[in-house]
Amino acid sequence: MERRIGVIGIVIEDREKAASRVNTILSEYGDYIVGRMGIPYRERGVAVIALIVDGSTDVVGALTGKLGSLPGVKVRAALTGK
Repeated sequence: MERRIGVIGIVIEDREKAASRVNTILSEYGDYIVGRMGIPYRERGVAVIALIVDGSTDVVGALTGKLGSLPGVKVRAALTGK
């Protein structure tokens, strides 16, 4: 399968409930994560994570799907064309 480079943005609305589950999923896909930046935005009560990924559209779709199925977690991805 063709691999693509992309960015995944994650907003966690309830850190106490979702953070450990998010980190477990990210660990499962660690081979596809090139870089990660996480910022707790305390003033707004959320956490924001930005990922740089390198993987097939199937892998990125599975990752974003698992993350997006968690309550209180919002996910968006942007991938290169090639």
